[in-house]
Amino acid sequence: MRILLAEDEKSMSRALTAILTRNNYSVDAVFDGQDALDYIRTGDYDLALLDVMMPKIDGFEVLRQVRAEGIQIPVMMLTAKSQVDDKVEGLDLGANDYLTKPFDSKELLARLRAMTRVTAGTADNKLKFGNITLDRGSYELSSPEGSVKLSSKEYQMMEYLMSNPGMLITTERFFDKIWGLDFEGDTSIVWTNLSYLRKKLVQIDANVRIKASRNAGYSLELTDQ
Repeated sequence: MRILLAEDEKSMSRALTAILTRNNYSVDAVFDGQDALDYIRTGDYDLALLDVMMPKIDGFEVLRQVRAEGIQIPVMMLTAKSQVDDKVEGLDLGANDYLTKPFDSKELLARLRAMTRVTAGTADNKLKFGNITLDRGSYELSSPEGSVKLSSKEYQMMEYLMSNPGMLITTERFFDKIWGLDFEGDTSIVWTNLSYLRKKLVQIDANVRIKASRNAGYSLELTDQ
């Protein structure tokens, strides 16, 4: 899952980025409201964390413009303000949740998981396709024949594939979605991780495969199709 973090306090931003990354989220951090708005408009994010008090445009105005443009990305507001009126304003503007600083990282992660489940329309924390199941809590990929633990990037790629079965996903799309616009490596890292995932699918005797379509991209398909 790819998260946009808009927090102008650099130390807080670094701390949150570290926490989220350790929990298998991909994070792009920006430090003012205008950048937050521009990044959200790219459509590359599954969720946004918006601080209220930011330079250029505050978080409320970012949220107002995002919703006015019909962008339905889930948004959690982060703020040092605790007044009820501020929370009401954020929720009325279309925020999905609201967290007041200081907060415990466990609460933040629990709220993110809850938002993810609601957005995905799932009753639990698992994705299923064919005979495989991806556990979002343990990062394990399993079938009736066994299970394997996925690395952070493998997990994010498999989650993306299983959330969009049959859809062609280009190398560039994987790269932007999982590694982010600021990553300085090259796209060969996508092929490397796809190779690891294919081996793990074979290891657990999965009845799905990652199909490569020449010059088009990759998709998750049932092997009997």
